[in-house]
Amino acid sequence: MADDTGVEALIDLMARLPGLGPRSARRAVLVLLKKRAQLMAPLAQAMAEVALSAKDCQICGNIGTAEVCAICADPRRATGEICVVEDVADLWAMERGQAFKGRYHVLGGTLSALDAVGPEELRIPRLIARVADEAAREVILALNATVDGQTTAHYIADVLEPLGVQITSLAQGVPIGGELDYLDDGTIGAALKARRKF
Repeated sequence: MADDTGVEALIDLMARLPGLGPRSARRAVLVLLKKRAQLMAPLAQAMAEVALSAKDCQICGNIGTAEVCAICADPRRATGEICVVEDVADLWAMERGQAFKGRYHVLGGTLSALDAVGPEELRIPRLIARVADEAAREVILALNATVDGQTTAHYIADVLEPLGVQITSLAQGVPIGGELDYLDDGTIGAALKARRKF
């Protein structure tokens, strides 16, 4: 057990990260302390730099170091397709699969009556504006197959219907209750290729 309040504070902070509990955080901190020069110092410096430079893309909500992310800035990705995802981790998972060549829209969560999350708390109004401004041909709803994810997908489909855009969703390669960030690249690619009308 560490007797230094600085070390304990670091363990407590690490334990707040997803996938790390108190034991895993303690083990991670011990490794960092043993490899201060090779691991801890560069990690601390990288974290400080990212804390200062990271920004949300003004167009899609991706995280990068510029006002507009590399995906939105790439003219080759202006395909008329917008893939709607729940959060940045899902966007990154889709990009790992290298199957989608259009642009993304990160909602920042899902609708949830229990948590008082409505359309205004998400990037849904911005999505509606983008579909109209960019004259999108297709909106792909790549939301997690959870109750809140599907509720959000139905809401988006309803509000976009008057714009005449084709609305599709990922095919049945994504398991019910599954989250994109935990799927393998092949499953994501196959689900994207076999998408269907929503």
